[in-house]
Amino acid sequence: MDWCVLSLLLLMLGKDGLCQQEEVCSKSVINSCDDCIRSGPYCAWCQQLNFTKTGEQEAVRCDTQAKLIARGCETIDIISPQNMEMITQQDPLSSSFDTEEPVQMSPQKIKLKLRPGLPHKFTVSFKRAEGYPVDLYYLMDLSYSMKDDLENVKGLGKDLFAALNKITKHAKIGFGAFVDKTVLPYTNTNKEKLEKPCDENDQFCQAAFGYRHVLNMTSSQDEFQKKVAGQFISGNLDSPEGSLDAMMQAAVCGDKIGWRNSSTRLIVLATDDGFHMAGDGKLAGILEPNDELCHMENNLYVKSSELDYPSVGQLALQLEQNNIQPIFAVTENMKDVYMELTKMIPKSEVGVLSSDSKNVVQLIEGAYNKLSSKVTVTHDILPDNVRVEYMPVCAHPKQEGPNKGVCDEVQVGHEISFEITVTVDKCMEERSFTISPLGIKDKLTVTISTNCECQCHDSVGSYHSHCNNRGSVKCGICRCNESYVGQFCNCDIGNKDEHSLRASCQRQNGTECEGRGDCVCGRCQCHTTEERSFYHGDYCECDDEHCEKFQNKLCAGNGDCHCGKCRCHPGYEGTACQCPVSEEGCRTPNNTVCYHRGNCKCNLCECKEGYQRPHCQYCLGCPEPCQIKLSCIECLGFDSGPLKKNCYTVCSKSISFVLVEKFSLHTKECQQKDSQGCWIKFKLEQLVGEDNYKAEILNKKDCPEPPSVIAIIAGSIAAVAFIGILLLMLVKLLIHMKDLKEFKKFENEKKKSKWANADNPLFQNPTTTVANPLFTGE
Repeated sequence: MDWCVLSLLLLMLGKDGLCQQEEVCSKSVINSCDDCIRSGPYCAWCQQLNFTKTGEQEAVRCDTQAKLIARGCETIDIISPQNMEMITQQDPLSSSFDTEEPVQMSPQKIKLKLRPGLPHKFTVSFKRAEGYPVDLYYLMDLSYSMKDDLENVKGLGKDLFAALNKITKHAKIGFGAFVDKTVLPYTNTNKEKLEKPCDENDQFCQAAFGYRHVLNMTSSQDEFQKKVAGQFISGNLDSPEGSLDAMMQAAVCGDKIGWRNSSTRLIVLATDDGFHMAGDGKLAGILEPNDELCHMENNLYVKSSELDYPSVGQLALQLEQNNIQPIFAVTENMKDVYMELTKMIPKSEVGVLSSDSKNVVQLIEGAYNKLSSKVTVTHDILPDNVRVEYMPVCAHPKQEGPNKGVCDEVQVGHEISFEITVTVDKCMEERSFTISPLGIKDKLTVTISTNCECQCHDSVGSYHSHCNNRGSVKCGICRCNESYVGQFCNCDIGNKDEHSLRASCQRQNGTECEGRGDCVCGRCQCHTTEERSFYHGDYCECDDEHCEKFQNKLCAGNGDCHCGKCRCHPGYEGTACQCPVSEEGCRTPNNTVCYHRGNCKCNLCECKEGYQRPHCQYCLGCPEPCQIKLSCIECLGFDSGPLKKNCYTVCSKSISFVLVEKFSLHTKECQQKDSQGCWIKFKLEQLVGEDNYKAEILNKKDCPEPPSVIAIIAGSIAAVAFIGILLLMLVKLLIHMKDLKEFKKFENEKKKSKWANADNPLFQNPTTTVANPLFTGE
């Protein structure tokens, strides 16, 4: 086999294989044995007297068992509480149903006392008892679309009992029916339609109802046939039915249905439609959530019109608590819907009905075999900080998450087991939870408590020589009597407050003696080694082993480590004493060190802020000297400006007009405006040092001539007049353009007008012409 593959297999074996899990004790603040064992599952405590060396903290008593033994602790003195298990009830498994209460799971009660963080494994056995009783409740949809199916179900009694008798001799069958809530918009609330919701031509139709329990669990085939034969179809308006309402009542009304305590409980839901669920009741103004209680009176669900439909989660919880396994016998078109439903309801199956439900017996028989051969072990609500994992030990294990153990294809009489691992993460009071197979009454009650206290074998008495006869010993540590403190009760505090003594061992309210020593009588007693003192200082804040190294040598071998810092021997410098003392590399051409702008360390210039290596000659980001020195030039050269009153005090140290040294670094000519708006031209020479300049004024002030007031006034008046005339001309132009546009519009309209020439029939000419008969025309 390839070596890589072999290595991988060995790694996969884990703790129980060839590779052992490394035991680690992660210690925090340890003041007692109880603190130690609460720090981790592999932490152990050594109660051996004189186990700690002088100056050592008692926390060294806490470590893994292997490390304590290696340090010299006797095995008998090591305290490491382990998990404890006690089975308080373990009835043997039953092979067949020959008693009132057959046992299919063992043990039944177990007590665990666990160490926090330390997993504990135990085994639970399960065996299907032969001939275990079966209670089957046939819950049928009696909406109008199921008319043909009802006729076939009326003749199924014989076949149903025959199929169940193959499984057990102790079978019982009940019957119930459902449609939907008798309120709008689910059902027609017209009085006549409530009485007869079916087709008018249908003579056999019963009044509308939500859910009705018809027959208690019975082993009588004739009684089943008789009750079912008396059922008739009903009706409603919408397609989804009130099946969840019916299943909820069938689950919680156990006494009225007749469920037996020791039986496999099955509900067969036969329908050809979907289902209403929580929230749908709002359509009918039903706002009260389903309360998951039984509301059956005279075999009828009386709160159907007052309570909303249950949610799928509510129904799943009640089915699980009452050990009921549903079988959904549905038509092909509803198969996918109910398959999704089975994902949310554990221990449920879906079967496809034929168009007339003739195959329902075979469907129930197949679904029962699937349900009964699949054993799923899980738990109810766990206490806080408790984890449970399952490992099935059987021929056909299945993985459905760490919170379930699943074995499939389990045969009757065949024993299987589950390896259960329980882990408690924190100390807790006694709590209980149950583990059970889904759909089966058998339960295992697990009672958990935690083992968080040390059981040390201490000598009885308040005075022990190990504690200078001033206290008792508890798990190897002195518990001092009143007025005494210290590792061995060797400090008499008298009337002093122990808290104030301990406070004097804390630097800036920090850890007592920096965690490197013990507070003895108000003074820090630092931890030591056998060879020499390891820590020192008033608060044990110093050690001489953790200074900077150079070339893997502490303080480069050229100095001594003291309280975390190197003290260099003469002739050496640097944080690790790695440099010989020299200024050769820092010398400048004018024989200064770093131009007096930095310090020479390890033969290199360490420049002040802004100045750049190698010799601090140039400044990056420094302000422009022409601007910052303008005020001093103005006051020193012209006796004016904002610094006139204290010119000498402010400016004499940084600028002068006399060359005090021959060497200059930079020269710059400047031209700036002073406070009076006059131009000044001057030259600046930068000298050695941070702020040191030599100045030379190159010209007199160049001040601009003052403006002519008369010209300004005349120009202003002319400008105002010109703008006024321009605005008037613009307004006139706009008015003219508007009038021209309106005139052109009028002309166009005039050309388009057409005048009609018509005679007025009522018009009479006012002039009358009369011929003179005597007129001859001459």
